[in-house]
Amino acid sequence: MNQTVPTPAPTEDTTTQDAAEAPAETAGPGGAPAKPSARRRGAGALAEGAEVIRSHLRTLPNTPGVYRMLSAAGDVLYVGKAKSLKKRVANYTHVMKLPNRLQRMVAETATMEFVTTHTEVEALLLEANLIKRFAPRYNVLLRDDKSFPYIKITRGHEYPQLVMHRGTRDAQADYFGPFASAGAVKRTVTALQRAFMLRNCADTVFTSRSRPCLQHQIKRCTAPCVARVSPDEYRGQVGQARAFLSGRSREIQGELSRQMQEASDALDFEAAARLRDRIRVLTAIQAHQDINVEGVEDADVVAAHQEGGATCIQVFFFRGGSNYGNRAYFPSHDKNVEAAEVLAAFVGQFYENKPAPKLILASHDMAEHELIVEALSLRAGHRVEVAVPRRGDKRRLLDHALNNAREALGRRMAESASQAKLLEGVADAFGLDAAPERIEVYDNSHIQGTNAIGAMIVAGPGGMVKNAYRKFNIRGPIAPGDDYAMMREVLTRRFARAVREDPERSGGTWPDLVLIDGGQGQLAVATEVLDELGIADLPVVSIAKGPDRNAGRERFFMPARPPFSLEPKDPVLYFLQRLRDEAHRFAIGTHRARRQKAIGRSVIDEIPGIGPARKRALLHHFGAARGVERAGLADLEAVPGISRAVAKKIYDHFHPEG
Repeated sequence: MNQTVPTPAPTEDTTTQDAAEAPAETAGPGGAPAKPSARRRGAGALAEGAEVIRSHLRTLPNTPGVYRMLSAAGDVLYVGKAKSLKKRVANYTHVMKLPNRLQRMVAETATMEFVTTHTEVEALLLEANLIKRFAPRYNVLLRDDKSFPYIKITRGHEYPQLVMHRGTRDAQADYFGPFASAGAVKRTVTALQRAFMLRNCADTVFTSRSRPCLQHQIKRCTAPCVARVSPDEYRGQVGQARAFLSGRSREIQGELSRQMQEASDALDFEAAARLRDRIRVLTAIQAHQDINVEGVEDADVVAAHQEGGATCIQVFFFRGGSNYGNRAYFPSHDKNVEAAEVLAAFVGQFYENKPAPKLILASHDMAEHELIVEALSLRAGHRVEVAVPRRGDKRRLLDHALNNAREALGRRMAESASQAKLLEGVADAFGLDAAPERIEVYDNSHIQGTNAIGAMIVAGPGGMVKNAYRKFNIRGPIAPGDDYAMMREVLTRRFARAVREDPERSGGTWPDLVLIDGGQGQLAVATEVLDELGIADLPVVSIAKGPDRNAGRERFFMPARPPFSLEPKDPVLYFLQRLRDEAHRFAIGTHRARRQKAIGRSVIDEIPGIGPARKRALLHHFGAARGVERAGLADLEAVPGISRAVAKKIYDHFHPEG
C-alpha cells in the first residue's frame, strides 16, 4: 500500500490481522523493559519470535516501507523503516547475529504489521510519526511534551499585534522563533515593544478603548486604539519589527540613526530623543546575544554527549543571526546504542512536528545522511543542509554546545544518583520491599466546595513525571467542603480505570506507592476504596503537617502502624515534603484555572442555542446578563439577530413557570 506524507496515517498491510494498539510500557533503566514478569523469556521464546518474523517474509515486497513489531498484548515493541521491507525484516531471523537488545525484542514479538510507501524518504517520515505516536520501548525515544514558544505578529488587521504564541499556527500571522523558553520570548517581546512600540492587547480590548492605556504611558505603545498614530506610520513600525526579527538588525539601526539625525537637524529634539531610546534598546538586545557566529543566520546546533549508557542532546536555536536560547534533551534508549544512532533518531523525531531551519550543525556523522536531508527538506518545504563542521567558528559553536551537553548530562546523572538514594530512603521509611519506581501523590483543592478538583502528580527515578500528571473535576454530588468524599471519588475513578484497563499491571502505569495529602481520615478513605476494588497489595501513606501546621514536623499514617515522624533534617523528609508541595501547587493551579473560567461564564451560556454572536447582541442591548433575565418577550424580540422563536426560548429559560 502506498502512503502519503508529510503527516501520514498508518495503513496496515493485509498480510496481518489488526492488533489492539495499547500504549507502550514504560521503559526501565537503559531502555530495558520495565515488567519482565509479563514477558516470554528463554531460547524457546527467541526461536518462536524468529519464526513469527520468518512467516511474514514470504509475502513481503522488495519495496520501501515501515514495519512494526507487536507483543502478545498488542503493544508496539519497535518501529523501523526499510528501503526493502523483505531484506530488512529478514535480518531479524538471524538471531545469533543480533545484539542482546534486539534478541529481547524478537523474543517478545508475537506479530508484525507493515506499511508500504512510494519512497524511502516517505518511510523515514512515517517512521518518525509512528515512533512519536506509539513510543515503542525498543526505539530511541524523544520524550518531549513541550511545544516551543514563538513571537507572533498578526496580519489582517489595520494595526497588527505583537504577542508571544505557543501552539498551532495559522496563516493570518508571521511567526519568529522557536525560542528555548517562554522567559526568553517575554523578555524579547518587552524589548521589542520599547523599540517599535507595537500593541500587545487583544482585538476586543483594542476596539473598546476610549483613551490610551498604561502601555502608552510607559512608552511601549503608540496608542493606535485612539488614533495617536496614523496607519501608515504604524505599518512602518511593524515593518521594522519584522525586519529586525528576520535578521536585518543593522539595516534597521542605520535607518533609525538616519531618522534621529534628521529630527535633530530639524531641531525636533523630542523626536530625536525617542529615536535615540529605541536605538539603545536594539543595541541592548544585540549585546545580550552572548553567542553569535558570523554567517550563521537560521540554524540549529545539535550536539550529543554520551556517558555511562545515557545521552544528552543540546539544541541551540539561531534565527536571523540571533541566539534564541538552548534546551537539553535526554532520549530514552538502550545503553549500548551509539551516540550517532541516537542523534539520527533524535533528529527524525524532533523535526516531526516543526520545520527544520536551512542549516543544522550536528556533532556526529549520521548514517543515511542524504536520506535524512531529503526527508527534512521535504517536510520543511525548503532545502535543509546538515553539516558536521571540523574547524572554524562553526566548530567552536558546536564545541560550546557539546560542553553544555556534557555538563547537563553530569548534572542529570548526579541528580539521578541522588534521587535513587532518596527512593531507597522512602522504601526504608515505609517498609517497602524495594525502592518505588512510581510514586503517585494526591490532593484536593476548592473554596467552600466550589470548583472542586482533585490532582495527581507522579514521581520516579528521573524526578517529576509531568506528562503523567492528572486532574479530576469533582462530579459529586458532594457536600460542600467534604474532603473525604472528594478523595474517595478521585481514588475510585483512578484505580477503577487502572483495574479495568491494565489488570495485569504490565503497562507501567500502576504506582508502587500512593501518598495522600491528609491525615488518618484520608488514609481510611483510601484504604476503603482500594479494598472495594480488590486491591490489597498497594502501599498507601498519608502525610499531615504537624502541630500548628508546622512544616518539618509532619506525621505519617499507614495502615496497621502507629503514626510516626521522620527526623527534622532527614533528606527523605525534605523529598516527601517536595512531593506533597508539588501536588498542592498542581491542585491549586488547576483550581484557579477552573475558577477563572467559571468567572467568565454567564447565565446566558446555559441557554441552548445561544452562541457567542447572540450572547454579544443580548449583552450590548441590555448591558448585563441580569437585564436579559428580567426582560420581557417583546424586549427580547427587539434585539437585532434574535427571532421570535429564539426570544421565546430565552424567556422560557428564565421563566419556566410562565
